[in-house]
Amino acid sequence: MLKLKLLAVAALLFCTHKAGACTGITLKSQDGSTVVARTIEWGGSDLNSRYAIVPRGYTQQSYVPGGKKGGMTFTAKYGFVGLSVEQEEFVTEGLNEEGLSAGLFYFPGYGRYEDYSEADKAESIADLQLVSWILGAFKTVDEVKNGLKDVHVIAIDPRASTAHWRVADPSGRQIVVEIVDGKVNVYDNPLGVLTNSPGFEWQMTNLNNYVNLYPGTAKPKTLGGVKIASFGAGSGFLGIPGDVTPPSRFVRAALYQATAPALATADKTVRQCFQILNNFDIPVGIETAEGETAVDIPSATQWTSATDMAGRKIYYRTMHDSAIRMIDLGKIDFAKAEYKSTPLDNVKEQPFVPVIK
Repeated sequence: MLKLKLLAVAALLFCTHKAGACTGITLKSQDGSTVVARTIEWGGSDLNSRYAIVPRGYTQQSYVPGGKKGGMTFTAKYGFVGLSVEQEEFVTEGLNEEGLSAGLFYFPGYGRYEDYSEADKAESIADLQLVSWILGAFKTVDEVKNGLKDVHVIAIDPRASTAHWRVADPSGRQIVVEIVDGKVNVYDNPLGVLTNSPGFEWQMTNLNNYVNLYPGTAKPKTLGGVKIASFGAGSGFLGIPGDVTPPSRFVRAALYQATAPALATADKTVRQCFQILNNFDIPVGIETAEGETAVDIPSATQWTSATDMAGRKIYYRTMHDSAIRMIDLGKIDFAKAEYKSTPLDNVKEQPFVPVIK
């Protein structure tokens, strides 16, 4: 039964006919803090997301093709908090006690992992468990880059698509990890934006198509004796792509992020990240073809998170409850804590708060 469930989960998370999207941004505050934030989308069902508290010394084993355990065994050197989807082992975003942040982003049609080999099973880790391994094993971006040379990233289900990953540390350094034709490619990401396909280098090149955009309002012009002027504020961004495809979201995220004022503190910057990512919520229905019935969930954007790496805090809100909740890693003794996995929402319904009682 577990084997069948795992295969279903892998196919669910990475099939291509529903909105499987993610948008990541990075903002820096005036006090020197770096905050990474992201959305996670899936329009096919409720992902039943949870948060996990993983103590130092906690041991896991990777799944292998066929949906059974048998891959690499890994023990957390560092404690961490992770946000998971569908299964508690499948952490897609998290923060460890050293301030290292890592997240998985959907990457269909462009990545390809190396084929699984029984001979390499002790060094093989499922893509859906890579974030957990990274958070438990490393404290800097450079350590992650070196550590990736020692593992084989594999898929649980060969029918499923692939992922790519964002890793950042409190210094502000950030990388993107993509596996194409079995080769691990690591890119520095000083911009701090990530979405989905195509690959990261293509997305960065595509930004050049929007060199004409700028903040503010376009100045009036005269064309053949006729004066034309802006209808309202913000016309410097006329032409910014508004659809939900990954290239359009990448451009929009880059420009919104670049024009956001630097705020004084990490707390203010966290709130700013959530405000910016409001623009990337995907409503249910737009990914549903004519004749199909949309799934009964509040939003295709299942949750949004923000991570204050220096402050060792991870924040989230969900499609069921837009209140921002926070987990302070400084309040957790990872040497003594027990492993814990808890639903992100106790009640799956947006609460109404009465103003007049």
